[in-house]
Amino acid sequence: MSAAAAPAAVATQAAKSILSIKNIEAIYNHVILVLKGVSIEVPERGIVAILGANGAGKSTTLKCISNLIKAERGEVTKGSIEFKGERVDSLTPNDLVKRGCIQVMEGRHCFGHLTIEENLRTGAFTRPSREESQSLEMVYTYFPRLKERRNSQAGYTSGGEQQMCAIGRALMAKPNMVLLDEPSMGLAPQIVDEIFAIMQRLKGEGHAILLVEQNVKRAFEITDRICAMERGRIILEGDGRSEADRAKLMQAIA
Repeated sequence: MSAAAAPAAVATQAAKSILSIKNIEAIYNHVILVLKGVSIEVPERGIVAILGANGAGKSTTLKCISNLIKAERGEVTKGSIEFKGERVDSLTPNDLVKRGCIQVMEGRHCFGHLTIEENLRTGAFTRPSREESQSLEMVYTYFPRLKERRNSQAGYTSGGEQQMCAIGRALMAKPNMVLLDEPSMGLAPQIVDEIFAIMQRLKGEGHAILLVEQNVKRAFEITDRICAMERGRIILEGDGRSEADRAKLMQAIA
């Protein structure tokens, strides 16, 4: 490769998307239009955030990607969703997890009657059994507090520990990409710091993240790109590290 061609190749690689959402529309109950021509690109090893008011369509966007929308009598009626260059909008949620994309739902969904460690192990159902222990130790390096509480029933742990458990359970599947829905909601500032630090660490280790978050200030700190959403549409996009773009985005979602 010539010296002139090398920078172009590097630029192309840097711009490569792991997730590409192209002009999707989604409806609930066959009649309620909730997404209207949404397009989002998430680069490899990047963090993209979707910001907006309640009811803007942020969580629905994540459910369209993970195909969990079908469990709520919803469906994608137009457009396409590609993960690693292949159409995935017709896959089951299980199949998408096997390909490396997983969603962490809003609300810290844990099995309350199971221990923290039992909850984590349920996340490895798509992986070979021989990898389970290795994955478990990996999660404990991210969340040492979970290792301390490994034998505690999840239902009797704090909200922060349950959120860590939910994220850790997703990481047990060894995904390339994580869809995170409101990970900081209702948590103490110190726990929020820990979770956002984990997101930055995941990015540094090669994961991509699509984040829905109400804490705009914290989202700006870690994201490469921001998408402002209103009434089922992306109304503005910007560089998460640009002060000028931040100001415009803040005004758009105010």
